[in-house]
Amino acid sequence: MRRTRRSAARLFGEVFRLAPQDFVAFLRMFLKWTAIGGGVGILSGTASAVFLVSLDWATRTRLNTPGILFLLPLAGFVLGWVYYRFAGTAARGNNLVIEEVHSNRSRIPRRMAPLILIGTVTTHLFGGSAGREGTAIQMGASLADALRRVLKLEGEDRRLTIMAGISGGFASVFGTPAAGLVFGMEVLSVGRIRYEALIPCLAAALVGDLVTRALGVGHSHYPELAQIGIEPVLVLKVALAGVAFGVTSILFVDLIHAIKFFYYRYIKYPPLRPLIGGVSVIALALALNTQDYLGLSLPLIQQSVSGEGIAPFAFLLKLVFTTITLGSGFLGGEVTPLFVIGSTLGYALGGLLGVDPAFLASIGFVAVFAGASNTPLACALMGIELFGGGSPIYLLIACVVAYLASGHRGIYVTQRVASPKAAGIDVRAEETLEALAERRRE
Repeated sequence: MRRTRRSAARLFGEVFRLAPQDFVAFLRMFLKWTAIGGGVGILSGTASAVFLVSLDWATRTRLNTPGILFLLPLAGFVLGWVYYRFAGTAARGNNLVIEEVHSNRSRIPRRMAPLILIGTVTTHLFGGSAGREGTAIQMGASLADALRRVLKLEGEDRRLTIMAGISGGFASVFGTPAAGLVFGMEVLSVGRIRYEALIPCLAAALVGDLVTRALGVGHSHYPELAQIGIEPVLVLKVALAGVAFGVTSILFVDLIHAIKFFYYRYIKYPPLRPLIGGVSVIALALALNTQDYLGLSLPLIQQSVSGEGIAPFAFLLKLVFTTITLGSGFLGGEVTPLFVIGSTLGYALGGLLGVDPAFLASIGFVAVFAGASNTPLACALMGIELFGGGSPIYLLIACVVAYLASGHRGIYVTQRVASPKAAGIDVRAEETLEALAERRRE
């Protein structure tokens, strides 16, 4: 009888290939990274909550005190001086975070989190045109690396912890945990997703979003996309719009780099760069007699996606205001301005292509960012989270086409090219976008 039971157990094990040691290893890994990722999420979510509340205060103060805009050059000079004297490597921002995940060789400074928080709020308070994702990512990564030092994690563990910080910061600042999960794994390289960070990034994104919401901080809400099936003509029109979104992301990236190059070459004292940039922003606002393009410009998004209407060239004006602000050295992210640029451009293209402008505005919201950040899957997921799952295929088409049309450029120059976007392109293995651009200029 015993022999029969042993034979049956052996047969069962052979048929179903049981491997208890694999399950134990998975369970150990799952518990470890759920705990670490959850800890990172708590830190990221709390930091994002503080940041969003501060940003809301800064925006309301600026709107209620229009004359504060004239202090923008002075604020720029102070920010420039503080970063010049005290920031060190923290001044490299998101590019330092991405580079550290790749190289894994030095610390992300603890001072990065408070510096970028204060710097971004100051930029918005006095009227600079900037975003918020860069702040959230830098705070999340900086706090994650600080937690890593407390837990004495090294090597591959450190790399995964920083990636969790990226996901936690992104998810909590926008209220999009699914997009945050994928963004932390996709943003590091062009053409590769780092699945080894799946558990920590998921835990950090989910917990970070929950913590921010639990602290009473809400997020913007947008009209849901209508449920539209696959229509060949509409697919073609959305693809054409995707090309325009990708080209616009090229214009944004190249213009911001050109402005930085000009300032670095001709203005040797760093604090003077944002001072002059602040004067330029004031001059533009006065010439146009509007403050619509200062700060986040969230009303422009709402007007576009709800079909209220905006000026045909609003996307170009927001692009110019933002590239001058960030190119001259003010603090803040690029993503929310890219949302504004994409939604207003989509609205304008809707009339030209014979597509509902509000529909194309919602798609452009994420597609321009997809082209500029080289993260098409994260952006498509963000679109689904923000606008509902009514038209997922069109979100995917626009994001993928914009990603391909943008070429090997991006707002994060330390991204490495793991897989070129087309065959026959001269890209070296694991070459950064920055190195590729320099080699092409030679």
